[in-house]
Amino acid sequence: MASSVEAPEPWYLALLGFAEHFRTSSPPKVRLCVHCLQAVFQFKPPQRVEARTHLQLGSVLYHHTKNTELAKGHLEKAWYIAQQVPQFEDVKFEAASILSEIFCQQQLHTLEKDLVSACDLLGVGAEYARVVGSEYTRALFTLSKGMLMLMERKLSEVHPLLTLCGTIVENWQGNPIQKESLRVFFLILQVTHYLDAGQVKSVKPCLKQLQQCIQTISTLHDDEILPNNPADLFHWLPKEHMCVLVYLVTVMHSMQAGYLEKAQKYTDKALMQLEKLKMLDSSPILPTFQVILLEHIIMCRLVTGHKATALQEISQVCQLCQQSPRLFTNHAAQLHTLLGLYCISVNCMDNAEAQFTTALRLTTHQELWTFIVTNLASVYIREGNRHQELYSLLERINPDHNFPVSSHCLRAAAFYIRGLLSFFQGRYNEAKRFLRETLKMSNAEDLNRLTACSLVLLGHIFYVLQNHRESNNMVVPAMQLASKIPDMSVQLWSSALLKDLNKALGNAMDAHEAAQMHQTSHSSCCRTTSLPVASLNIISSWTDGPPPVEIQAPNGPTTSLAGLL
Repeated sequence: MASSVEAPEPWYLALLGFAEHFRTSSPPKVRLCVHCLQAVFQFKPPQRVEARTHLQLGSVLYHHTKNTELAKGHLEKAWYIAQQVPQFEDVKFEAASILSEIFCQQQLHTLEKDLVSACDLLGVGAEYARVVGSEYTRALFTLSKGMLMLMERKLSEVHPLLTLCGTIVENWQGNPIQKESLRVFFLILQVTHYLDAGQVKSVKPCLKQLQQCIQTISTLHDDEILPNNPADLFHWLPKEHMCVLVYLVTVMHSMQAGYLEKAQKYTDKALMQLEKLKMLDSSPILPTFQVILLEHIIMCRLVTGHKATALQEISQVCQLCQQSPRLFTNHAAQLHTLLGLYCISVNCMDNAEAQFTTALRLTTHQELWTFIVTNLASVYIREGNRHQELYSLLERINPDHNFPVSSHCLRAAAFYIRGLLSFFQGRYNEAKRFLRETLKMSNAEDLNRLTACSLVLLGHIFYVLQNHRESNNMVVPAMQLASKIPDMSVQLWSSALLKDLNKALGNAMDAHEAAQMHQTSHSSCCRTTSLPVASLNIISSWTDGPPPVEIQAPNGPTTSLAGLL
């Protein structure tokens, strides 16, 4: 806390000495330190002393008390006075540095879901950066504000904001790594916005730009010349973290589009990179990346029929959440949803219902809520005796009227659920209408899994109606698409239908081939489902509190209609 004022007055040196003594005491005597510094103002000191004293008070209050607002007030005064004093950059920039820390701390409003306050603070940060002539830092604050607006689903406000960000990023000329990192931030927001909306075809140009951008960053060296403006010294993410984040959104896209082998490939790359980073870096964002990656690959495992592996990975998520209460709070609903999907895949509908009901209680995220309700509706349809609960759910996810979210994918899935219900009720014309709507929507955005599911169900309907040729026209492409994904449940379903179809058409050879395909798929599914230890009670009983220490896969029957969503 030493001062560098010229020809300091004795009273100033005395007060400063007392303040430093009280600050460095063990424990620090903060109140007495603050009293000594405040006493400086009684002497009406010159601007240099006044600015430095405000800086010292702000620093002490920030580091040793919870009175952030008072600390911020002193730091702002220090910065303002220092602006008027020539060659006084050390005070000006130190005040700005601590103020930026305070703004970063206050961004943690987001963690408490106080997104309105967080947006306001980020707006203040963007304006501050504009005033000090830092377009780079202005872009960072503005992009962060755009991220929160996306979280709040303020889409009408976020579009002009992202347009502004795009202009700032493209026009800014500076450090190449900083420019590319801004582009990554901007493109990440665009890609996640498309994925939230379930538009996996529309997102492809942005995703390709993002992947090219991260390749460019990886070739740049960190030892670039430091920026001239100290306000440009912020950094969004280390480039190694950005690399993992790009892998992550690529996995999200591949999983939604039904490119599950690609999802597996990028998950493996990302998890390998994460393990290396975690040996050297304790950043809390790394376990979050790991959990989100595992959540997506678990869903892929369930689709491909690798259910035992899926449950082992659910156990990994539990272990990561046990190490971080905040991580568990943020991902508890997703964890119960994954267990619900697992229970569907092994035909344990009561347990699936318990898990989905718990997940609904824990989430406030509209897209996740809609996803859970859609899967819970599929459980009620399979059970066949939950009409009141089912119709109550279907009213809340009516794709024809006031659908709760803007997601193209979830709305297409809601049409599929309506078609599935109509099929089970024998209302085949109505089922065909719903399924054709699903096909139209899924083809528009390359939602391959929904396309395969809709085709095979339409094929089943035409088979029941004895329109064998039309049934074959649906089931053959469904089988081809399911094999490409690969989707085990649709493969089982379509191969069983092909066997029956070819028998009805008198094609004995084709019927035998389809029967062999069905047997191969069924055997593969059984091999990847069972583990020697059954722990189904752990799954069914865990609906509250922290996750269980260990989850193991139960033996259980498979079902051709399981895990369609």
